[in-house]
Amino acid sequence: MKINRIHHVAIICSDYQKSKHFYTQILGFSIIKETYRQERKSYKLDLSVGDSGQIELFSFPNPPQRPSRPEACGLRHLAFEVENIEETVINLHNKGVETEEIRLDEITGKRFTFFKDPDNLPLEIYER
Repeated sequence: MKINRIHHVAIICSDYQKSKHFYTQILGFSIIKETYRQERKSYKLDLSVGDSGQIELFSFPNPPQRPSRPEACGLRHLAFEVENIEETVINLHNKGVETEEIRLDEITGKRFTFFKDPDNLPLEIYER
């Protein structure tokens, strides 16, 4: 068996329009397809991330809250690679998104920082 790559990451949001705006207008991901599923009262928004990645953004009525701190078992965060971390941080700040201080990964020597989506999902930008 050989797994080629991660195909997509699925995210469930509490406010579809707010999250759609965040992922398309703030982070700049382009829409592949948007589907409203009447039987579930749910949207599914497929977003393109870079050359090959995708995010599936879902809305469901009254989804349970995500456990966060102290860190719960499970997916810890979602990280995006960027060319220039300072430029990306400035761009996020200009769009009203707060970030943590830029840190240095002592293992790889690369710089990174964290920020949150509208549902407080931890997101990371990691310099190439």
